[in-house]
Amino acid sequence: MKGSVFGVLSLLIGSFIPIIILLRPKEIDAYIFTAMYCLIEALIFLPLVLIERGKIKQQIQNQTEDSQDLNSLLNGWKRNKKFLIYLGINFAVAQVLFVIAFELAGAINATLAARTSIIFALLFAFIFSYEKISKVKIFFSIFLIFGLILAITQGSFNLLEFNIGVLIMIISAMLWMLAHSLTKPIFDKNELTPTQLVFSRNLLSGIFLISTYFIFFPKENVNILLNPINYYFFIVMGFFYAFNLYFWYKSVSYLEVSKATIINSPAPILTALFAFIILGEIFTIYHLIGSIIIIFSIFMIVKEKNED
Repeated sequence: MKGSVFGVLSLLIGSFIPIIILLRPKEIDAYIFTAMYCLIEALIFLPLVLIERGKIKQQIQNQTEDSQDLNSLLNGWKRNKKFLIYLGINFAVAQVLFVIAFELAGAINATLAARTSIIFALLFAFIFSYEKISKVKIFFSIFLIFGLILAITQGSFNLLEFNIGVLIMIISAMLWMLAHSLTKPIFDKNELTPTQLVFSRNLLSGIFLISTYFIFFPKENVNILLNPINYYFFIVMGFFYAFNLYFWYKSVSYLEVSKATIINSPAPILTALFAFIILGEIFTIYHLIGSIIIIFSIFMIVKEKNED
């Protein structure tokens, strides 16, 4: 029951994130927006990391569990410094593209495109973990892409009119899943916890983006950071993203990842509802049919993976 509640909370919060992205003032570009909300996420997760480390140290002192595993969780980040730096850069690029995709494609189309992440999860599991991809998974991966094209092109299937924002979101989804696939062995070796990972990657992403910002943008853009109104959007986005991640990890701590994924699969329809009410985006019959195809495909892929 708890896992389902946390899963639904993650779904609700995550479905509203595109709305926050598109409601922010036009002067806040994707680069500085991502940098600031990543740093705020890191600040939110900092006390969680400190509390978690305190509990691990207490367990080591009490020797309530295998002290070798606990020491690995406490100090494993030291053995993975270079990898964490890579993760910081990877997620920095992925999240900037994530924001740009919503700007160009809109909340509905970009959210649908983000569901392609499950296809990249299968691909990278095959490449790095040698997990086989069954014919059923291949079929429903193709069916998912069909649903996406149906929705994006409004039934015309004219790929020449394919929104560039959709392609950018697909690239962002690929980068996300590449990083997650490379992180899995570190979790398996008990060298990092999800809380440590989220804190580290957001802190390093924020530092990387802030330190490189004025290479690509004029120095006059410092005014963006001097406008107190802009901090409202930085903070709101940071809190929504942080709690979305927190509730997701709480969900998978009670449920299998496959079940938590299914709970989150209706996100495109929920985002479409928010986008229609708040942003005035048009949700067409093609969006609805495409969303149903995508959600059903995800369900079948996860079901097949769970049976494997």
